[in-house]
Amino acid sequence: MTHTDTLRLQLHRSALAGMVNRPKKLSRALAYQAEDEGPEAEPLTRDEDFRSVLRNAASTDQLVELWRKHLTHWDDAEKAEWSDTEPGTDSRREEVLSSLGLAPETAGLLTSLIPVPKASSTVVISDTFTPWYTPQSAQGRSWYWSAYSRVLEDKGWSAEAVAGLDQATDRVVERLADPTAEAAYQSKGLVVGHVQSGKTANFTGVVAKAVDAGYRLVIVLGGTLNLLRAQTQRRLDMELVGRENILRGAAQSESDYADDPAWINGGFLSHGAMPSALGGFDIVRMTTRDKDYHSLDQGIAALEAEKQEPSLPLHDPRNLHRSHARLMVVKKNKSVLDKLLRDLNKIRTPLSEIPVLIIDDESDEASVNTANRRKPDATRTAINHRIAELLRMLPRAQYVGYTATPFANVFIDPSDSEDIFPKDFIVALPRPEGYMGVQDFHDLDSPVAPEDRTVANSNELAHVRDIRLSDDGRAGLREAIDMFVLTGAMKLYRIDHDALDDRFLLHHTMLVHESVRTKDHYELSELINRLWEGSGYNGASGHERLRKLFDSDVAPVSRVRAGSWSVPETYDDLAPYVGAAVMRVGGDEQPTIVVNGDKDKEYGEADFDRRPLWKIIVGGQKLARGFTVEGLTVTYYRRRANNASTLMQMGRWFGFREGYRDLVRLYVGRGEKAGSREIDLYEAFEAICRDEESFRSQLEQYATWVDGRPQVTPADVPPLVAQHLPWLLPTSKNKMYNTRVVELASPGKWEEPTAYPTDSSDLAHNTGLWLPVLESLDAASTFSYHFDTEEHERSFDARTGLLGPAQFLELADSMRWTTDQQFAPLLKYLHKISRPSAGMLDDWLVLAPQHTTGRRSAHLGGSSRTYSWFARARRREAAFGAVSEPRHRAAALRIAGALPLGGNRTTEAFVRERRGVVTLYPVVESRHREAAEESNRISPEKVVLAFSFVAPASARSSNGKVVWFTTVDSAKE
Repeated sequence: MTHTDTLRLQLHRSALAGMVNRPKKLSRALAYQAEDEGPEAEPLTRDEDFRSVLRNAASTDQLVELWRKHLTHWDDAEKAEWSDTEPGTDSRREEVLSSLGLAPETAGLLTSLIPVPKASSTVVISDTFTPWYTPQSAQGRSWYWSAYSRVLEDKGWSAEAVAGLDQATDRVVERLADPTAEAAYQSKGLVVGHVQSGKTANFTGVVAKAVDAGYRLVIVLGGTLNLLRAQTQRRLDMELVGRENILRGAAQSESDYADDPAWINGGFLSHGAMPSALGGFDIVRMTTRDKDYHSLDQGIAALEAEKQEPSLPLHDPRNLHRSHARLMVVKKNKSVLDKLLRDLNKIRTPLSEIPVLIIDDESDEASVNTANRRKPDATRTAINHRIAELLRMLPRAQYVGYTATPFANVFIDPSDSEDIFPKDFIVALPRPEGYMGVQDFHDLDSPVAPEDRTVANSNELAHVRDIRLSDDGRAGLREAIDMFVLTGAMKLYRIDHDALDDRFLLHHTMLVHESVRTKDHYELSELINRLWEGSGYNGASGHERLRKLFDSDVAPVSRVRAGSWSVPETYDDLAPYVGAAVMRVGGDEQPTIVVNGDKDKEYGEADFDRRPLWKIIVGGQKLARGFTVEGLTVTYYRRRANNASTLMQMGRWFGFREGYRDLVRLYVGRGEKAGSREIDLYEAFEAICRDEESFRSQLEQYATWVDGRPQVTPADVPPLVAQHLPWLLPTSKNKMYNTRVVELASPGKWEEPTAYPTDSSDLAHNTGLWLPVLESLDAASTFSYHFDTEEHERSFDARTGLLGPAQFLELADSMRWTTDQQFAPLLKYLHKISRPSAGMLDDWLVLAPQHTTGRRSAHLGGSSRTYSWFARARRREAAFGAVSEPRHRAAALRIAGALPLGGNRTTEAFVRERRGVVTLYPVVESRHREAAEESNRISPEKVVLAFSFVAPASARSSNGKVVWFTTVDSAKE
């Protein structure tokens, strides 16, 4: 940089530093900063100078990065006193640029270099709360949050990502109690993330802001395993506590991280000196990476809080901001928590004066009380009892649970005031950029027909490989190991050809997860070792297998999904890297590591913090929650579970996969035995995905406040939890006794019942209900809808007709189901909007989609004409998966007013403000399809007459609420 560039950067940095709370006129701020810089600075204060620099700037230039940080902060500022616009919108950006007084061209150049971030925002379900945590209250004490945000920037986080975390953590901290308030209040909340998606980063940010605000004891419940507790301790020490607080005057060699490569190489945060010597305050660690909480010596002196003004309570600001904070990371273990409770009872400082923050990582594991309080002999489960005791002893304690599987937490009895029900808030974190989650392994609602899917447009074809068990029960395992070797070679190839640092792809792992039993793990490890020994990777047979797998799998996928990362043209180009990959994995003749609950085995072998790991990891429950398998590329998964929370937590293949996303493969069991039932695990994960998306989308829908009040509070959330597979409960049965759906309103949403009967008489009954409607329909018309973001229209042919509200309601009331529970909440909503006095519904347009060819068309019972039928399968139980086709939905949504103009005259001709749409699907299951195709006629008892509906988008209550239900509250039962 030239002297002029340096001076310009300095002027802009100083000017922007004076705009912490709001954007101000830039030229005036620059002129003020230039007064002491001499005449050479004056030209740099003009709009023309800034504009000329922006014309030739790159998005990574220092001046642009400086502006990115501040623009992102203003763009995303919630409840900004200086703006009435919504955060994260173009209108907010326009107001910011106007406040800065920039010329239109300058403003345009700045926005082209720094677009308005359009990432999903944090969703909050909350009760009313007293605002106390504002930019003004936080200003001047942002010591640890500022340090932590610098750590994230040094790790490569973008300004947008740091701003997003800043916003998300604000949503949590502002709902805690004011630590300086005279009256004690105990807030309880829940933060919902995604599996392996950065929840630790969020709660580290919350801890940083909380201690800055005055919380002086932080207790992190770090899972149920030593391994997970140590992992969390290290992360907090490295990115928040810092070297000086760890050493506290001791020599570097005396640190508990003295042998940690990150400590040795400067990877731990450094404050430059003890924070208390620099105007901040220290964090005193009560636990270390290798030592959980122990009973403290010297009469609990280590937990005593410093009171500079003894006559005032600790929470008084004159004491609070002059005292140090204490941090402990504690395993959820009965004996460990008992030691902590005993020591707290010995403190001379009144416990009622200490602002405490309790962070419960994986809060749906062990923390939830699984003893039904309605039973006369019920007692709290061990960990839940001790958490409740902590909360009782510490009236100023705030409880925040973190989990990716929240169903158990929202099912807690809300009336149990001593329990951990999140009565004050539920915060749902957005899916992070670059995250590879369950949706990335499925083709949910893909508009591409199955027969047209390729590895380019299908996540399943690109990343998922079926395990179809052969007689020896090991089909696919050798191929998965071969894939592991190939993908390792691909990583080495990219390190070489993309000029990457060797640490960029430091770890390369494969996960094999089949059983919960430790005995099985060792047998499986021995089997893999034998397969490895006989693999022939150094000979012709091994290379021939790898060549075929590269040509048939790796190369086709990577060529269309690798993005800018290098891909070898042929296997011969990759072959030189295969030997190096094989040596990294099995050079020590130990290609596998077993991670399980065997107390005689140490986890040191699987310590990703201390050494690079290129290994095949075999395990069970210890790999099912919280444990991060770094560099995970290939997974061989066959473990069953009977609830969604457990199954989702086993998805270790979710996470961030920069540089090798295209190489990720999931080998998954498609016909696993569970007693007499055969389970498709891939199908189960798809069901979980739909359950999760339903939960999150409804949280988002109900997060908007109406007339200054929340539509729902956390106590109202349990009925939002869906269940797509009959055998796969949202969480374990002993956590599901506090929920009942009453009604679910869904204006302008596609609703699709799936629990159709299997009994022949019930099927014939349903067909008989709908056959007169089908017979009354007009000839087919062509409907379509064109999204601006899509190249092709979504078009289809359909017969049409109209039903009055009472007619459709009578049909819906008369339908028979496998279980009424799924449709009952929707049926109650239909009753409400169908009342003439409601003024919400005029009629229903009936659509019966027809295939463009004559295939799969037949007479239904005694019908006078043929109708298209659809081949669908149940999910091995009574309920179907998705019945409808995605291309049918857009036109129906448009007609019901849920989408804007779509460019099709036929569709537009049917649009009415108070019109709903019913779409009919005669479904033929596999056992009847051959007969239907041969005879061109289907008996009524062999048809599943399925339907979907979209209620008018305007069919909302006058007060804006969109959900009516009750929570099973034991105090009211």
